[in-house]
Amino acid sequence: MSLDPFFWRPLMAALLLAGTAAPLGAFVVWRRMAYFGEALAHAVLPGVALAVALGLAPTLTLPPFVLLLAGLLLLLEHHSRLPADTLLAILAHGALAGGLLALSLAGGYRTDLLGYLFGDVLAVDSTDLALLAAAAAVVAVLLARHWRGLVSATVSEELAAVEGVPVVRLRLLLVLLMALVVALGLRVVGILLVMALLIVPPAAVRPWVREPEQMALGALAFGVAAAWLGLELAFRLDLPAGPAIAVVAVVGFFTSIGLARMARPAAGPAP
Repeated sequence: MSLDPFFWRPLMAALLLAGTAAPLGAFVVWRRMAYFGEALAHAVLPGVALAVALGLAPTLTLPPFVLLLAGLLLLLEHHSRLPADTLLAILAHGALAGGLLALSLAGGYRTDLLGYLFGDVLAVDSTDLALLAAAAAVVAVLLARHWRGLVSATVSEELAAVEGVPVVRLRLLLVLLMALVVALGLRVVGILLVMALLIVPPAAVRPWVREPEQMALGALAFGVAAAWLGLELAFRLDLPAGPAIAVVAVVGFFTSIGLARMARPAAGPAP
């Protein structure tokens, strides 16, 4: 791939998103929060409709909207009498349908819907790239600072609380970081595919690692490789970039699982 500006900016955006999402996704996989993330991703669309109606850039308005939404979802999950998966399913599909209607009324349905759902990495501009870089730095610093506490709370929240770990605060931090990645991933891979970069890389490397740190680093490497190869495939075959990245990641996942089954005697237990 020629690294002229046309290719360089999408490549950097995809690599930044993959490198940010994959280590965070390790906690999503460990804590079985995938459905929460899906609900959060679907619920982004009303925020997009609001931005279109106000004539603002979604990249600038979505992060605060999704952070607020994540906090509300967390509160509802803990204070509702309905099972968490039922509540999240209702909210996810309701928000997706309501967002589509709101986007249609706002005048952005026909022109921008595919971009919102599946991303448009080729349309990434300097502002998007700066926001992705800032988000990557924030996620890296916070994960490094709170790594031990997050791991302890993931293994056992009760034991972690006894040891003085701020379990509730760390869960909120994890949800807010996930919301930030979902909001910024909208531009690169879209609402329907952003969770692929959160979940697939850690799930793919899980059979090959023994320590949480190994899983996070392996997921980072896998996510970056999937983003690079997917973008190469998209440019060479004139395919949509977001789906191409997601498909490469999923193919890599099944390849990894297949190889792990064949090499199972030599592979250590997954964390």
